[in-house]
Amino acid sequence: MNASRIALVTGANQGLGRALAEGLASRMDPDDLVLLTGRSHRRVSDAAREVAHLPGTRSHVQGQVLDVTDTDDIARLADELRARHGGVDVVLSNAVARLLPDESQAERADEFIDVSNTATHAILRLFGPVLRPGGRLIVVASSLGTLGHLDPRLHHLFDGASLDQVEYAVESWRSAVHNKTAEEAGWPRWLNVPSKVAQVAAVRAVAAERRKRDLADGTLIASVCPGMVDTATSRPWFSDFTQAQSPSEAAHAVLDLVFTEHVDPALYGELIRFGKALPWHDGTPPVEQDRLLTP
Repeated sequence: MNASRIALVTGANQGLGRALAEGLASRMDPDDLVLLTGRSHRRVSDAAREVAHLPGTRSHVQGQVLDVTDTDDIARLADELRARHGGVDVVLSNAVARLLPDESQAERADEFIDVSNTATHAILRLFGPVLRPGGRLIVVASSLGTLGHLDPRLHHLFDGASLDQVEYAVESWRSAVHNKTAEEAGWPRWLNVPSKVAQVAAVRAVAAERRKRDLADGTLIASVCPGMVDTATSRPWFSDFTQAQSPSEAAHAVLDLVFTEHVDPALYGELIRFGKALPWHDGTPPVEQDRLLTP
């Protein structure tokens, strides 16, 4: 099909990713195409079929198998979308590896980092160049992604860093986890903290290089904190969900960034929560989260 606009959502089989795909499909036009991606062919196909048949769906919906831990797979899809459609208009990077409190953080480090960080780097590198003018490239992170959540000894690794430098910092962290030197170097035991900081730093790095051109043509690159979302991934970590949003509710603020006509320069390249930029240097090291992991 010769679609008018192309939207891509990673980690879209369930939870927030599924809600984002549903929201795109209900707000885009009939000639547009939403690519709902994931690693499992069966789950992707089932999810795409279900979204396509929802009463509010307006656009075309197609399942697309994509292993975000495989950089070559990401490159192939980016090249395919450039060749078939001239690029892509919306990329929502949402993939995350589920982690349980009673699991060893060190033993799960490789999978977690590959899905959350290596994949983010690849998506920024490979989909940034095929993002059409006026497009949206948004990485779903969290409020833990501000620099102050890390030990001050680590700030220089991410503050003002290039994408290559962020990638190097992430691989240094990975090595420290495996070498059992991470804690003495100041890395939190909870993988989610440095992972989110690195995601936001990667977005900031790419946005800094593209800022002038993107603002001129209405393109937005940013990271986003959707707030607390009641999903299978978050449930094991928190006991009080009275203030949590459903995935559909959480998707609204993210989708508002996609469909806003005017890109606010104050939001470009930033970590956005409910329409406002979170200060990059705010936050305190998450002592309480580390206590959750104390045997």
